[in-house]
Amino acid sequence: MEVVSFPCLLHLAVLLVSLCLLYLVYGRKSSHAKYPPGKTGWPIVGEMWELAVGGKPEDFIKERMRKYSPDVFQTSLFGANLAVFCGVSGNKFLFSNENKCVTSWWPRSVLRVLSFPEAVKQSPKDKSIELRSFLPEFLKPESLQHYIPVMDSMAQEHLEAYWSPLKQVKVFPLAKTYTFALACRLFISIKDPKNVNGFSIPFNDIGNGLFSVPVNFPGTAFNRAIRGSKVIHEEILSLIRQRKTELLENKDSEAIDLLSRILIASNKNGRTVDDKEIASNILGFLVASHDSTSILVTFVLNYLADHPHIYEKVLKEQMEIARTKAEGELLNWEDTKRMKYSWCVACEAMRLAPPALGTFREATQDFTYKGFTIPKGWKTHWNVYSTHKDPKYFPEPERFNPSRFEGDGPAPYTFVPFGGGPRICPGREYARLEVLVFMHNVVKKFKWEKVNPGEEILYTPTPTLANGLQIHLQHHKKW
Repeated sequence: MEVVSFPCLLHLAVLLVSLCLLYLVYGRKSSHAKYPPGKTGWPIVGEMWELAVGGKPEDFIKERMRKYSPDVFQTSLFGANLAVFCGVSGNKFLFSNENKCVTSWWPRSVLRVLSFPEAVKQSPKDKSIELRSFLPEFLKPESLQHYIPVMDSMAQEHLEAYWSPLKQVKVFPLAKTYTFALACRLFISIKDPKNVNGFSIPFNDIGNGLFSVPVNFPGTAFNRAIRGSKVIHEEILSLIRQRKTELLENKDSEAIDLLSRILIASNKNGRTVDDKEIASNILGFLVASHDSTSILVTFVLNYLADHPHIYEKVLKEQMEIARTKAEGELLNWEDTKRMKYSWCVACEAMRLAPPALGTFREATQDFTYKGFTIPKGWKTHWNVYSTHKDPKYFPEPERFNPSRFEGDGPAPYTFVPFGGGPRICPGREYARLEVLVFMHNVVKKFKWEKVNPGEEILYTPTPTLANGLQIHLQHHKKW
């Protein structure tokens, strides 16, 4: 038997003592930190596959709430590890602590699609603050009310061109056509249908790949989204240069679209805003206003087809408004304020089929929530599915019942399609007007039935109908 030398024993002893000290220092320290339970899934992909194509997002959330914690759990989505805050308490905490212990954050995969490559390295917080600084004037009621006649006339033109000649249509692609054309008109004053259609092809690639599994290989949805983003960015940059020239030649002209308002506001602030930054902001506005509203319009029509008695109530409300209008007179702000039941219908559609999953925050300091430690730098997420079908707040949660939103409506922090707190979606009023104006025109003109009453709802991860919601149209007699 070989005899171990004293120097070897000494080195071994030093190593063991060092390991013990490391354990005592770091192991004891970590034992005090109780992190939210959960798993992060595969490298890079995380649990995105399970969320995006593994079934209903609500099942993804509820399963982990049951398995790990009803308050907060860990996962990995969109290329980042997240602490998902759940329930009314989770929503209230994140909404109420904006700029206290959490701040806005977006996954790099989303920024990579919506921004220029060099901008991805910048602070999402700084970009978000910059983005919102341009919005208030454009999205205030006193500004939006001037766009209602444009929404009305474009809805009429859209239905006459794409719906009236046909006995059967697919709602979802047509809803996307309408919402995109309207956004192009109001945000960047693109009116020519040919230009809008050319713009829409790469734009659809962005919508299809923005929240896909963030793997950038040729042929993937994420790769197509990045390539579509490059095309749109270049088109918007060209438009910015043209608009700047027009504004210089006629400085007293009043801006009516979002792009001109941004350019004028940046000049009034006495600083130069990078054209690429403006282009990314405009692209973000187009995406936000297009995808979610198209989904909402589709599901409003879906549920109205399923519930004829609710359709009749919406029709009655809208016809009462229509009868007060002179021939050719367009809708106005006061008309939309009378569409109360119609908005209850839209809200119930958003509860059952939320157009957006939720958004993200980043911890700006260490804090404790429900006994769990959230370290500084951790990313957090709130999700609509943790409350929208909670029977505690929505009895018979699977039943379509717009009356839930009458009177005082749901309890605070339970219905959150637009988020809440200081960072509540700034475009919520724009979306409300767009949907109500479209509902007014479509129910006034048509009644419809589903081609396939059992058409499946798919999630990618946002909801859509498997065949785009095919419906048979029945024209109303002239009222």
